[in-house]
This record gives sequence, C-alpha cells and structure tokens, in this order.
Amino acid sequence: MRIINRKALHNYHILEHFEAGIVLSGAEVKSIRAGRIDLGESHVRVLNGEAYLINANIPLYIQASDKEYDAGRSRKLLLHKDQINSLIGKTSGKSVTLVPVSMYEKNNRFKVEVGLAKSKKEFDHRKALKERDHRRRVEQELRGKE
Repeated sequence: MRIINRKALHNYHILEHFEAGIVLSGAEVKSIRAGRIDLGESHVRVLNGEAYLINANIPLYIQASDKEYDAGRSRKLLLHKDQINSLIGKTSGKSVTLVPVSMYEKNNRFKVEVGLAKSKKEFDHRKALKERDHRRRVEQELRGKE
C-alpha cells in the first residue's frame, strides 16, 4: 500500500527524493494500514539535528483506547546524520522546502518518501492542467478509433 501526497505533487516541483523511516505508535500503524492518514498539509523540518514530520494527520485507530491521543503531533523521521546535514545544506538560504511525497510499507516497516521541493508558479499549474487535458483527449481519441 502506498499513500501519495497529491497536494505536494500539485504544488511543488520535486527535485530530489529521500527515503526515511518514521517513529510511530502501534495504534498509528494500524490506522495507517487502514488507509487513514492525511499528508496534504504536512512538511518536514530539521530541528536540533533531527528531522520531524509536522502536521501529518493520523486519526485515532477506531479500536484504540488512548483518550489522550494527538492526531497532528510531530513524528520523528529516521535518517543518517550525513543525510540530515545534507538536507540542512540544501534547504538553508534557498527557496526549497522538504515535503513528504508518499508513505509506504517496506519489510513490515513504514517509510516516508521525502522530497526536496521548489514551489510552482501559477503558470506552472496552468501548464500542467493543459498537458493533462491534452493527454486525456488523445487517449479518448485513440480509444474511440479501436
């Protein structure tokens, strides 16, 4: 199962991809396996030499008994020190940010695909919409001729 952050792909040009582990509780894992996660407003920030996933909304698992659960808490990402230092160097002083592109399960552990992203301009959004509409029309014409 792969949960894709479509909002990030729409709003940003993804320049580089990184894979990171994530620290989750048991109830969060069960909730993610049920497909209940929202990465739309989330981003990654490096604080005190550690990377955190901020604003990722993982609702409480239905059968969990934790009444003090915070769905939008910051979750630590597991990266090597040299990867974190590289991310700090790439994001400092530039107009790029770190956004989660997708979340998936690999060898029974959840991974977050983090993208080094640059914001799209308004004309980039229009250009992408035009290209998508054009591709859709071409595909419809090809299907009609068969």
